[in-house]
Amino acid sequence: MYATSVDDEAFLLDLLNTTPVIDGVPTDALSDIAVASPWMTAHGMPATAAAWTSLTDARAALQAVVRGDESAATLQPFLDRVRLAPTAGDAGVTWRLDVDDDASGAARAVLAWDGLRITSPGRLRPCANTECHLFLIDRSKPNTARWCSMAICGNRMKARRHYQRSRG
Repeated sequence: MYATSVDDEAFLLDLLNTTPVIDGVPTDALSDIAVASPWMTAHGMPATAAAWTSLTDARAALQAVVRGDESAATLQPFLDRVRLAPTAGDAGVTWRLDVDDDASGAARAVLAWDGLRITSPGRLRPCANTECHLFLIDRSKPNTARWCSMAICGNRMKARRHYQRSRG
């Protein structure tokens, strides 16, 4: 089995959260290759048009899967070019991801999603604020986090509920 890391989980969350709503307007931090290049480079990916297309397609599919709008089977195209290469060493067998550079970001994100699904089921979820497009990984012991940010979305939703109750 390919082992994902905390860095892979952070990469996945960073990718999912590249479509925030800012001042009520949906935005896309990866809207085109020119805008996405610094993000891709910072995350260790080649900033090519093919890598960008693969990455943004994977992002859309992963967002739909995490929201429950699509089945996990929609992620298969991002794994078709992935091969795992075993390496034996003193510590045992380790698995190395073997994939074309242009597909590496998409494959890494899908494998990180699967790693979270296995090790932390139900902890990757969309923010409970329906006006927010962000996602969170709930690391709390009771697994009860609902908001991408308690200070922002949690406070807004609580204030909204209070206002609605006070108005009757």
